Amino acid sequence: MESLDRRHGRPPRSPRVTAAMVAARAGVSTATVSLVANGKTQGRVSEDNISRVRSAIAELGYVVDSIGSSLARGVSSIVILVTPDVSNPFFANVIAGVRESLGSEYQLLLSVTDAGESPQADDVRKLLALRPAGLLVGAPSAEFLEELSPAGPLVLLDAPGLESYAPSVNLDVAQGARELARHLAASGHTRAAYVDGVTGTTTFQLRREAFLAEAASSGLSVADGHVVSTPIDVGAAAAAFAAAWPEWQREGVTAVVCGTDTHAYGVLQEARVEGVRIPEELAVAGFDDLPYSATSNPSLTSVHLPATPLGRKAGEQLRGLMEGLPLEESHVTLESSLVVRGSTSFS
Repeated sequence: MESLDRRHGRPPRSPRVTAAMVAARAGVSTATVSLVANGKTQGRVSEDNISRVRSAIAELGYVVDSIGSSLARGVSSIVILVTPDVSNPFFANVIAGVRESLGSEYQLLLSVTDAGESPQADDVRKLLALRPAGLLVGAPSAEFLEELSPAGPLVLLDAPGLESYAPSVNLDVAQGARELARHLAASGHTRAAYVDGVTGTTTFQLRREAFLAEAASSGLSVADGHVVSTPIDVGAAAAAFAAAWPEWQREGVTAVVCGTDTHAYGVLQEARVEGVRIPEELAVAGFDDLPYSATSNPSLTSVHLPATPLGRKAGEQLRGLMEGLPLEESHVTLESSLVVRGSTSFS
């Protein structure tokens, strides 16, 4: 019978190369192939056999099925990272930090929600059928954690107030928010507006509340009508600012603080379209301190949130748990800091 590949005009697929085929080519046992392929030869395999196995692997194109073999042992080498809105550039840096700390021994699998949506326990529970070695969850809610009830190693990222559920690595976003409010007040601003994210996560609530509280005590007014919320998207933030700016301008707003740098890029973009001079007529600031913030025109004042260290530390915590090591600190908080640039300063 003609194969499906041939019937559809595709070249027939080569059969998968197995450890047994490598063993036969090298003249050794499959156990020896496994030791060589997984780098566990010290004191177990002779140099001659190592050389023969490696030559056979190269000739046949053998690839180790690490996930399949670890599943057969009852647990995989997969680590699942549950994160909201991976389109936000901040999370790319978090992921880089996680990847760095896990090393090549683990495969990182992302479970991503749409912008503005919280992760659903049912969706993540399906992935748990892969029997992951560990789970990292970014900016979760208490309801999500209670519904999920994961049995294996778990570390939370950017989850203030949820320390009772699992080891965590958090960001002190409130400190940077307060520094920003004091900076704007000291620069002579008395009326400001705030462009928030619609994620509903605690970290956004904390940065907003900390900024508003410090602004009020520093003589910087933010009226209820001067707070808007949009998805973390440049275009959405630009549209929201365009709609609000005429009224804000009439009411004396001279500074706009954004919940993320991505929002701030949208405000800067629309301000240029409207001919608003930055910072002479309007100061603009954000949170995250993304790489582009230092090179935007003008450069963007931002609260620096250490995204890569956040991912790296969370990965280190999880790796320790997966390998049965005691944690020196179950809960770690990384500091934030204000980076003043041209969007709020004339110097």
